[in-house]
Amino acid sequence: MTDWSAAERKLSRAPRLRGLVRRIGPCTLAPRPREPYEALVRAIAHQQVHGRAAEAMLSRLIALHPEGGFPPPRLLAALPEEALRGCGFSAAKCAAIRDIAEASAAGRVPSLAEAAAMADEALVERLLPLRGVGRWTVEMLLIFTLGRPDVLPVDDFGVREGWRLLTGAEAQPRPRELAAIGAAWRPWRSVAAWYLWRAADEAKKVKVTAV
Repeated sequence: MTDWSAAERKLSRAPRLRGLVRRIGPCTLAPRPREPYEALVRAIAHQQVHGRAAEAMLSRLIALHPEGGFPPPRLLAALPEEALRGCGFSAAKCAAIRDIAEASAAGRVPSLAEAAAMADEALVERLLPLRGVGRWTVEMLLIFTLGRPDVLPVDDFGVREGWRLLTGAEAQPRPRELAAIGAAWRPWRSVAAWYLWRAADEAKKVKVTAV
């Protein structure tokens, strides 16, 4: 597991984060290295659906690979749309998945080794032209696949909601506002985001308990 103790020490000195870090305890963010192609397809599956539904679709997709494991780009690109729709993907997700697979087969999506050697913004610029891939999608790859420590996904609902709850504000901060606030958390903004996600999760649990 990644050692985030240096990040915890810095963030525990941040006025607004101090209490949250102490309450939640050690950061358990554990990046899972996988090929960016696979990470992007998985991210597309998870867009705007419940996590369990996304995993069910991905399980059906993996079952289409006769040799087991995640289908390689060329196999996925060659699948008829009917096969992808049969997994539960919408027409828009089918188009995005196919585009990612074709781009990967053509070498436009970097391998894990290549991505690891690229700067954050260079990777964002490389992947944004792909259908269905926005900045948030690449930021999730940077944090959860490549383990980059200094990424703050300011468009993420959970991160913004976590800050709102933490500060008692009536409305979530705008992305630009949160970016300015988060500058003080460098070079550990990924870990700060993780703690803000936990703050949002705490509120969900309290709400469920109250019901």
